[in-house]
Amino acid sequence: MTSRDAIDVRPITESEFADWTRAMSIGFLQEPTLPDEVVDARRAQLTPGRTVGAFDGGRCVATFRSFAQELTVVGGAAVPADAVTNVTVSPTHRRRGLLSRMMTRDLAAAKERGDVVATLIAAEYPIYGRYGFGPATSAAEWTVDVPRAGLDPRRSGPGDGGRIDLVDGEDVRKLGPELHRRLWRAQPGAVSRDDLWWKLTTGAVRFHTSFHEPFYAVYRSAGGEVEGMVAYTADDNWGDAKQPLNTARVKWLIGVTPAAERALWHYLCSIDWVVRVKSGWRAPDDLLPHFLPDPRAAAVTTQADWLWVRILDVVRALEARTYEAAGSLVLEVADGAGLAGGRYRLEASADGAGSCVPTTEGADLTLDVAELAVLWLGDESAVRLAALGRVREERAGAARQADALLRTSRRPWCPDIF
Repeated sequence: MTSRDAIDVRPITESEFADWTRAMSIGFLQEPTLPDEVVDARRAQLTPGRTVGAFDGGRCVATFRSFAQELTVVGGAAVPADAVTNVTVSPTHRRRGLLSRMMTRDLAAAKERGDVVATLIAAEYPIYGRYGFGPATSAAEWTVDVPRAGLDPRRSGPGDGGRIDLVDGEDVRKLGPELHRRLWRAQPGAVSRDDLWWKLTTGAVRFHTSFHEPFYAVYRSAGGEVEGMVAYTADDNWGDAKQPLNTARVKWLIGVTPAAERALWHYLCSIDWVVRVKSGWRAPDDLLPHFLPDPRAAAVTTQADWLWVRILDVVRALEARTYEAAGSLVLEVADGAGLAGGRYRLEASADGAGSCVPTTEGADLTLDVAELAVLWLGDESAVRLAALGRVREERAGAARQADALLRTSRRPWCPDIF
């Protein structure tokens, strides 16, 4: 077995990208050998200095990549984020500290660049807490039993004067980015999408050997403005009595108004032969069930953590967001990596603005940097975390006060996986 020190962890060169891609595919239990055209297409994601591999005897055995991202916080501001993805360790090289080496160098570089946070979507729950990440948003998937939903099967379109049109991938690439920007700026927890995202989702660029083009539908308001869009697929399932029993599966759905969301969900439930709609990953407090005459027709089939956040700059993170009430709180933040620890005084004014400064005052709450990330976007309760022993009250009532400041009326949500 090669010693840990003999394994070289470093940014890859362009000539090593094919080997790095093979190692990533192995780590994710995908086909280990990809066609040259797929490897070449994936080179669009190769960011110099931020695509890292671990090499044992010249062979790549672990992968790690980060890229620039912007994350929307409570109140609508966006902060620069270090988005972590493509993290794998080959099964032959587990438990040798390779992930720790790659993560440590990436977070240090992100801190040096001035990123406020790092983000990732965790494939496994137990891995990332030890690096200071905490689950800051969650997501849910609903399955709609269409016959039970109570919708009028005779309906032919939105009842609000708007309309729904089927479009193709080229239309999506033209209309989607601006529509998404409207959602991104309004939704805490949402992240930016670049031009490559739209090319991948429409098949203009392909990272896999097969691409099954989905259907695309656009909702336009009565005034003609694009306010919603959905991509979905459908299977071909027939019962024993020659009865269509098809399922429509939503790949993604954007609605910047409740009217747009309602119209698109009703449209999906009105498609001939479709008896079941799978919603894809949605916000945990999504309005979908209540768009149906019978909300019980929409059952939660999966609910789990989604976007994980690692705070790198406590002052900028707390000053970027707005607050639900006026008040002050002194936080003792522990950070074993030494990136963001310290004692900070948060002051929130009546207009929602916040200021944060280092302080020597006595702490009201003591918590790890990962727990601060859990609270930061407003999704979790400090009172709950205190009950679990993950936050310690140094002053009676401090956890309840933290909830009054930090929690939000709607839950944060990240529509993307990356």
